Amino acid sequence: MNCSFILEEEGLTIYECSKISGIPYSTLSDIIKGKTPMERISFKTARALAKALDISMEELYDRTNVPKRMSFENFKSSVCHELKELGDFGFIARTLEENMIMDYYHREWYPECLYLLAMLDYVSKENGIALCSDYDDIRKITLSEIIYPSSILALMMVSGNKKALKIARDNAIPEFMRFNIVESEIRNVI
Repeated sequence: MNCSFILEEEGLTIYECSKISGIPYSTLSDIIKGKTPMERISFKTARALAKALDISMEELYDRTNVPKRMSFENFKSSVCHELKELGDFGFIARTLEENMIMDYYHREWYPECLYLLAMLDYVSKENGIALCSDYDDIRKITLSEIIYPSSILALMMVSGNKKALKIARDNAIPEFMRFNIVESEIRNVI
């Protein structure tokens, strides 16, 4: 995982962090750029990096620990279930408090980042809540290819008719479609 965002948050370059921590530049560069996973660095190196960043080792590992990525369909389902469980206001509060949108963005998990942002924007609009301006830069991003629900893709493959794709796009929620994600039903989850 590229964890250069940690240095960016601290306002440090790799060179500056190398000088502060005593970690050789090439070693630190490999760690920051994700060429050397955090779980493979020595305790001494991890301690020096955490100290240079003025954070605990636990926080260093927490911030760089990448959970296993689930399929996008499962991710969408879990977000919709979370919305159902928490309700609109609970979902908005939790999404903003946990800052998962930025977490997915920093992991370069753009479909997940944009889906969650679209959900936040849609639910906020539905409830007359102003959009959180913290994500204005991310709102300018669009996925290069349209992501369709697997059910729509299966329908198209079975029928051999691409009309299903156009119909799905036409019926998509605008907050999702803005990012090239076709989503039309977020509340009808079992």
